[in-house]
Amino acid sequence: MSGQATDPATDTFVAHRNLLFTVAYEMLGSAADAEDVLQETWLRWIDVDLAQVREPRAYLVRITTRQALNRLRTMARRREAYVGPWLPEPLLTVPDVAQDAELAESVSMALMLVLETLSPTERAVFVLREAFDVSYEEIAAAVDKSPAAVRQIAHRARKHVDARRPREAVSPHETREALESFRRAMDTGDLQSLLDVLAPEVVMLSDGGGIKQAARRPITGADKVARFIIGNLSRIETTLTAHLTQVNGNPALLVRQDGENDGVMAIRVENSRITGIYYVRNPEKLTRVAVETPLTLR
Repeated sequence: MSGQATDPATDTFVAHRNLLFTVAYEMLGSAADAEDVLQETWLRWIDVDLAQVREPRAYLVRITTRQALNRLRTMARRREAYVGPWLPEPLLTVPDVAQDAELAESVSMALMLVLETLSPTERAVFVLREAFDVSYEEIAAAVDKSPAAVRQIAHRARKHVDARRPREAVSPHETREALESFRRAMDTGDLQSLLDVLAPEVVMLSDGGGIKQAARRPITGADKVARFIIGNLSRIETTLTAHLTQVNGNPALLVRQDGENDGVMAIRVENSRITGIYYVRNPEKLTRVAVETPLTLR
């Protein structure tokens, strides 16, 4: 797949690569695993007789979905042994992603965590139908179900997700304003300023993967979250900075200690206040951020 495309199979795969990566990433929550799925998809694609393929895009999505489903089922065992809360691998994304409201929400940390509560098949059906508007017939071929069964699964998954996603769409501007207020409160170490931007029911999840220090359980409630953050800041002896960036199609903070990447902090906002804080510190999940090359999805 390196170098300039010189044959129809390569041309077609490269043309749809961003789409296939996004499908795999939304199903898996891991860019590294999504890349592995793309490699497996490519190896199967080059053995296909293209003369027999009427719709290459649908065919490639089908292969990718099947490979992602296989990997998702094996990843479940890895997740059971994971130390502390598990969060999706953050991706730096180009500004165009934020301008596509549906795409930005579909790859947001908040929604990706909701997708973790679906079964593998429900997740595949939801991602293909809701994020990519794939037909029921095409989804049925990808997940080895009848179209009627896929419709039922889609309805069940949508109902499950709708009950857990933010009730109203939040603009990037509103999220950015909440992040700015949050960052100012962190800079000053002022407890009340932090409490003012946090919703009473806020939940904070920290993912250190057993490699970096992080809370092993979710922290719930504005007072507990604020005191946890202020307490940790007071113990840091290095220079801590937080820079606004765009992660998973939404405004986020890239946190650095002495100039080195320490983590990515994404938030969920409702009614102008922060209801969710997602802090990824696991260095194995920060490789995409360290490269600092924003991705184009789809």
